Amino acid sequence: MTQFTSDRLLLFGATGDLSRRMLLPSLCALDAEGLLDPRIEIVGTARSDLDDAAFRNFARESLEQFLPAGRRGGMATFLNRLRYQPLDATNVDSFQALADKVGTPEEGLSIFLSTAPSLFEPTIHGLEKSGLSGPRVRIGLEKPLGVDLASSKVINDAVANAFPEERIYRIDHYLGKETVQNLLALRFANLMFEPLWNAAHIDHVQITVAETVGLESRVAYYDDSGALRDMVQNHMLQLLALVAMEPPVSYDATSVRNEKVKVLHSLRKVNVDQTVVGQYRAGAIDGQAVPGYDEELGKASDTETFVAIKAFIDNWRWQGVPFYLRTGKRLPRRTTEIVVQFRDVPHAIFHGRGAKTVPNRLVIGIQPEENITLSLMAKVPGLDRDGYGLRSVPLAITTPDAFADRQRRIAYERLLLDLIEGDQTLFVRRDEVEAQWQWIDAIRAGWEEQQREPRTYTAGSWGPSAAIALAERDGVTWHE
Repeated sequence: MTQFTSDRLLLFGATGDLSRRMLLPSLCALDAEGLLDPRIEIVGTARSDLDDAAFRNFARESLEQFLPAGRRGGMATFLNRLRYQPLDATNVDSFQALADKVGTPEEGLSIFLSTAPSLFEPTIHGLEKSGLSGPRVRIGLEKPLGVDLASSKVINDAVANAFPEERIYRIDHYLGKETVQNLLALRFANLMFEPLWNAAHIDHVQITVAETVGLESRVAYYDDSGALRDMVQNHMLQLLALVAMEPPVSYDATSVRNEKVKVLHSLRKVNVDQTVVGQYRAGAIDGQAVPGYDEELGKASDTETFVAIKAFIDNWRWQGVPFYLRTGKRLPRRTTEIVVQFRDVPHAIFHGRGAKTVPNRLVIGIQPEENITLSLMAKVPGLDRDGYGLRSVPLAITTPDAFADRQRRIAYERLLLDLIEGDQTLFVRRDEVEAQWQWIDAIRAGWEEQQREPRTYTAGSWGPSAAIALAERDGVTWHE
């Protein structure tokens, strides 16, 4: 496919929360730095009945609320790029007015599609009928892409009817985060890690995605989804794949995604007793009382707000190494981190001097702080008359400090720019999505077969006590 930079961008859901908080601020920040093509025009569309002026006012208010003042340079120029066309996606005839608003791009069109799963098929049909799916059109798809493998295939088939795979950009915003991308640099640009990155030297891996929030504005979606579909199926499995993948031949979309999908196909089917399911009850977060899930929802529900999984990857590199995954709402603090726990030294020469070694640990913080900490054993200063003193000390790299001259970016900045310029490396391929769903569906089928119901946990805790036991049975303690 011929490479091109789009000079038109079409945003579906342009008046929604994602647009307000992420998309419009990301685009404005890119424009302020001169990273957008100076010819680019941005057309927003949604059900809201707005004109160009009203949409620009909406965008201005969003930028003032969610984009730091220091990144709003040239905001007036950016706002002048914006236009708007109302759209009822269920009415295929209404797409012609949208196509007229978009006009004919000089180079190409990129589409960012964020819509309910039920609207994917009519939206794709409308784009196709109105001429908005031609050979110089790319489409970015925001999750959720279905609720299981079968529904995901329906959506992907619908999109594939109008767009070939090389013009489909499935978005997982975690892949736009700097520290997530830094996983590849950490592993494959440093000689010291790759020789140790295997079952012979790593005891286990932990991946935690913890949220302090409850349902907020996602009541209907979340109760139909739950933690397994909302977090594990996409974000956490992508993190696992990046940790576990083999070295790609080169840093390009095909090579990187080929290695990720191999990992996903190697995931062992999970036994139900290797999972813990929970749902929060009333408690306190940061000293403030918060209601339970059933109270927020207004009814009883068996939807999980917490899940912990002990997973294995059946391949040469990772055989026998457990990957502990944990995610939940109303946990004590907001954090996303990866912990790589190395094995202890094979022979501790200092034991006879009263010193005990502690295995090295690599902690990769993704949010809210971006940092990398490697714990190393060091000698405690002194004359050693009471024994040889050893202590684990941290070697820390805090990204904002190490790269103080670099602007901290919104994840969508990178993803939107890659969509516009045509780089698929940080987007998810169809076979990845389907491998993820296949593994998740098997877990849900096991829960249903054994009628597994969520255990309750108090808001502000780290989930059900069974999650602690899941790791402690192996002598492992969750990193907190």
